[in-house]
Amino acid sequence: MEEIQLYLEEAKELMQKAVNHTVAELLKIRAGKAMPNLLDGIMVAYYGSPTPLQQVASVTTPDARTLTIKPWERNLINEIERSIINSDLGLAPQNNGEIIILTIPPMTEERRRNLVKQAKNECESGKISIRTVRKETNESLRKLQKEGASEDEIKRAEDSVQKFTDSYSAKIDELLVKKEHEIMTV
Repeated sequence: MEEIQLYLEEAKELMQKAVNHTVAELLKIRAGKAMPNLLDGIMVAYYGSPTPLQQVASVTTPDARTLTIKPWERNLINEIERSIINSDLGLAPQNNGEIIILTIPPMTEERRRNLVKQAKNECESGKISIRTVRKETNESLRKLQKEGASEDEIKRAEDSVQKFTDSYSAKIDELLVKKEHEIMTV
């Protein structure tokens, strides 16, 4: 039945979005290495309006522990520095008048464990989203059954939804294993 196919396609799409969102959230958890995406959430007041840091400066990683930020307009350097200080990154920027240098401190064991916990929470949120999609899709399929779709077709569709759920949940588990390894590797 065409409607069943549409529900299955939509379920797949939504589950993939949950995985993609989890990937994006895990990228924000820094593992002690200097990565430009560490600054993704930083907004800078650019002529009075909050603008993402990446739109007003270039961010590079000269080595594994350092980020350098070079504003495209020199007058923004103090504004960028202030934004970093006011963020929840806990980093102390060094400003030499032309660029800002951020040194990423090595992480303590306790900090690593907290980051692993944070990663686990993000992954669990992703899996909850996937299970929610499964529940909503199955409810929609049952409505179709009440509207006259055959019980066998609905049962097969529900089995497919469960396979999607297992598959996408496994992807999130793999993401967690990789992230945990990244965080715990000194």
